Amino acid sequence: MRILNQNQEDILSLERNLLNDLQMALVGFGASKEDLETLNQSIRQIDDLFLLVIVGEFNAGKSSFINALLGENLLKEGVTPTTTQINIIRYHDQNQETLTEKNILVIGAPIPILKEISIVDTPGTNAIVRKHEEITSQFVPRSDLVLFVTSADRPLSESERSFLQLIRDWGKKLVIVLNKVDLLQNDDEVQQIEKFIKENIQSLLGIQPEIFSVSSRLALQAKKGNPLLWNASHFEGLEKHIQSTLDEGERVRLKFLNPIGVGLNLNQRYTSVVKTRLDLLNADWEVINSVERQLTLYKDDMRHDFDYRMADIENILFAMEQSGQKFFEDYLRISRIPDLLRKERIQNAFKLEVIGDVPQQIEQKIHELIDWMVERDFRQWQAVLEHLDKRKNAHQGKIIGDNFNTSFQYNREHLIESVANRAKRVVDGYDRHIESANIAEGAQNAVAAAAAIEVGAVGLGTLIAVLATSLTADVTGILVASAVAVLGLFIIPAKRRKANLELTEKIKTLREQLIATLSTQFNHEIDRSLERIDSAIAPYTRFVRSEKDSLDQVNEELDQLQVHLLNLEKQVREM
Repeated sequence: MRILNQNQEDILSLERNLLNDLQMALVGFGASKEDLETLNQSIRQIDDLFLLVIVGEFNAGKSSFINALLGENLLKEGVTPTTTQINIIRYHDQNQETLTEKNILVIGAPIPILKEISIVDTPGTNAIVRKHEEITSQFVPRSDLVLFVTSADRPLSESERSFLQLIRDWGKKLVIVLNKVDLLQNDDEVQQIEKFIKENIQSLLGIQPEIFSVSSRLALQAKKGNPLLWNASHFEGLEKHIQSTLDEGERVRLKFLNPIGVGLNLNQRYTSVVKTRLDLLNADWEVINSVERQLTLYKDDMRHDFDYRMADIENILFAMEQSGQKFFEDYLRISRIPDLLRKERIQNAFKLEVIGDVPQQIEQKIHELIDWMVERDFRQWQAVLEHLDKRKNAHQGKIIGDNFNTSFQYNREHLIESVANRAKRVVDGYDRHIESANIAEGAQNAVAAAAAIEVGAVGLGTLIAVLATSLTADVTGILVASAVAVLGLFIIPAKRRKANLELTEKIKTLREQLIATLSTQFNHEIDRSLERIDSAIAPYTRFVRSEKDSLDQVNEELDQLQVHLLNLEKQVREM
């Protein structure tokens, strides 16, 4: 059992806490099961023996290298893939094999070096046996030190290059073993291959790892009774490096650094995913804000244009008022006494000369108002659909952010598609005649209700004509009453003034009632139009707001954990 000093215990406690916090953040985000298991295993392995992992292509001599390191033919060797699972070689007082979990075989052997470390033999990384490569790549994050074995007869193949990048991404300490140098003619060939490997790894990974050129075959033979081959194997330098790397201080440092490296790798990967999603949602947010700004402008423009169009109706009623005043000037005279004594004639004259086609003019203006409103409503739906279509097409067929969790991408695309389809159905099925008829019916019912008139099957023009006719009955009554006092020459001017005032008041009441009723109804129609659009895009808006708030929180957590993990990594390296 390894005994740590207080400083090491404190660092270990802080490391566990940070990695557990990272685990909770990734669980909340919806990280993949594989990544969560990798992190969980790294946390568990802090207290496990040091893991020395051997990787490389099959036929690079991994098994022979491990046998040479142990000094025994513990593993099978061959020119075909012989390792089809993870082999963890541990110390045991007798040889034994135990299958602990899928594709992991624990091999026990009474070899002294195994009291300090566990050696992991992995399947070859070659694409020929893809399943073996998958097993190996899943196990790399669990390693403390990686020995990468490549063969002198085929150094640094393409599959090895790809696998080296994976090791680099996990932040592993790496040692390169150039095996089978006994196949080469001389030291010059060895140096040429070493130079080739160094230059390629520097270019590929930006690092200069230790490279040891050995013959595992000769080393094993030397250990098994032919010591004259030991110098030719060049194995001694590698063993001394492993011993110095695995002294107590360095072993503890690497053991602590391994989970930190895994944590930093996962943190960086998911931070990238979070930022990608936030960038996407920010663009979505801008679309929503753009739509909302358009709707605000649309509402303001509608209010302004509506007031302008209602002014046309008011002008018609003002003109009617002026005609009425002229009518009184013409009829409230002594010369018109015969007409004033005939109520029906004076009423018909008032309808003809004052009311005239005012109902038809007002109805025409109202229908123009309705047509304008329907057209603007339709255009607004088209604008919303155009925004959503552009947003949908901008990422058509692209995977957004990652392969870890597709629910975000699915939910977002489904919502945009759903909202866009709803808008499209509105646009495609937008019947201007039906919309106009509905608005006209609403205006008609509102006017009728305000005037307490039975609607029946009459139109807006008829309703207004009824209102105007009731006005006729009121104001012409003044004229008929004036006939009673026709003999008083001074009474007629007074009656004329009274009639003008009565007419002005009646038309003012009619105008205010009509304008107020129509304004209320049309404002309701404008609000209804906006509510329909708001309702249509609401699911998309809610999703973006909710996801953005959640991702902002995760992003902040990951950023803080990144800082803490980097500080901890620095502490461990200086430990």
